[in-house]
Amino acid sequence: MFFSATAQFASAARVLSQRAAELDLVVPGFRSPPRIVGVNRTIRRSRDSEGGVVAVRLTDRPFTAAVGDMIEGVLVINRLEPPLADQMRTLLWRTMLQFTVEVTNSPRSRRTEPATTRVA
Repeated sequence: MFFSATAQFASAARVLSQRAAELDLVVPGFRSPPRIVGVNRTIRRSRDSEGGVVAVRLTDRPFTAAVGDMIEGVLVINRLEPPLADQMRTLLWRTMLQFTVEVTNSPRSRRTEPATTRVA
């Protein structure tokens, strides 16, 4: 089954937001694309420095890279430093693993070479 990048992004943002809240982290807003042309990620803090917006580019890059940018955005918004940042990064990545395997059913991705049998 194929999901559009936008639908996949929305789903990833919901899951990441829920997990960040469970970990008592400030949950930023997520959007795509960034307002600055040519960058993969931007982070904008709110005026009161509590929260903000993480914007990521989805086009012309693996979706896993966008997920990584979203996770890093959560860490930056929360101003986390090592070792706590490393611990939170690991927990968030474990939650987001479901979004890191990119499967496509397009004919181009299927192997067209005939199967061979090796005999010893």
